[in-house]
Amino acid sequence: MEESTAVATDKPISIVLIDDHTLFRSGIRSLLQRQADFSIVGEAADGVEGIKRARQFQPDVVLLDLNMPGMSGIETLQLIEQYCPETAVLMLTVSEDAGDLTGALKAGACGYLIKNIDADYLVRAIRRAAAGETVVAEAMTGKLVAQLQAGTQRGEALSEMDRLTPREKDIIACLARGESNKGIARTLDLAESTVKIHVQNVLKKLKLSSRVQAAVYAVEHGYQSPAPDRQP
Repeated sequence: MEESTAVATDKPISIVLIDDHTLFRSGIRSLLQRQADFSIVGEAADGVEGIKRARQFQPDVVLLDLNMPGMSGIETLQLIEQYCPETAVLMLTVSEDAGDLTGALKAGACGYLIKNIDADYLVRAIRRAAAGETVVAEAMTGKLVAQLQAGTQRGEALSEMDRLTPREKDIIACLARGESNKGIARTLDLAESTVKIHVQNVLKKLKLSSRVQAAVYAVEHGYQSPAPDRQP
């Protein structure tokens, strides 16, 4: 029993490398093999082969490139998550795009690293990933926060627009074109008094204080439509 416990405790972190660049993969393998607590159990040059290796070895950590020919890194990630739920997947990529970062994290990656990080950082990141932590390259943390904030703001804007009735959406589209209440009434074949009520409702629902703000809001969120053709 004591010998079994010791073996379990000293078991190295098993790693699979998936990257289509042979020289880069060779360099990473050489670096990680210097660590006594790491074991490179498999590697692959594409997503399909990478999934096979992950399923075969059920590693503790997969280092996965984002942009590969054929199956993308995100598709590969999703299938590894499906077949190897206990495996931590660390994206290792050249992409510093915030959308790629959030897309990978949403797909199940436990971390996102840039290929220009130093060796010590990569080693620590792998150990943290194996311990169940989330690891994001320092250069990407600010972009992650900004992306999440932007997503929240967009979600709030869409939610606010969803509260408008179809007629109120017609009204705000007219406001975006700079139409007066009289012009809106003529465009939509409504009484001017009815238009005033709709405008008030739009301002209230969107928490705006003027029709100018409503017009700007509509333009910023792409809620414009061309004026309908009027009969002569």
